[in-house]
Amino acid sequence: MSIKITEKCINCGACEPECPNQAIYEGGKKWRMSDGTSLKKNEISDPTIFYEPKRKDIYFIIPEKCTECVGFYDEPQCMMICPVQCCVQDKDNYENKKELIQKKNFLHEG
Repeated sequence: MSIKITEKCINCGACEPECPNQAIYEGGKKWRMSDGTSLKKNEISDPTIFYEPKRKDIYFIIPEKCTECVGFYDEPQCMMICPVQCCVQDKDNYENKKELIQKKNFLHEG
């Protein structure tokens, strides 16, 4: 399952540079699927299109880009680095390890 950032976020930004998929964005910032991935135009959809921020007030994680660091690290780096433990598993976005590896391969082997 992907990770989510809760209301406990203090906007320190420690999590953002730790994400190997660039799935974490500062509140209010537009995002793209191509940020930090090898996705190019003419794939399933145009990954270079900007999307509106998921949150305006605190950092947020894009579930479609979060792989829980599977294929990169043994555990989610955002959860390890967060000083207030606001990065938690998102039970609404469950994916097993096989699905997370497939997502990682899709994002980075395009």
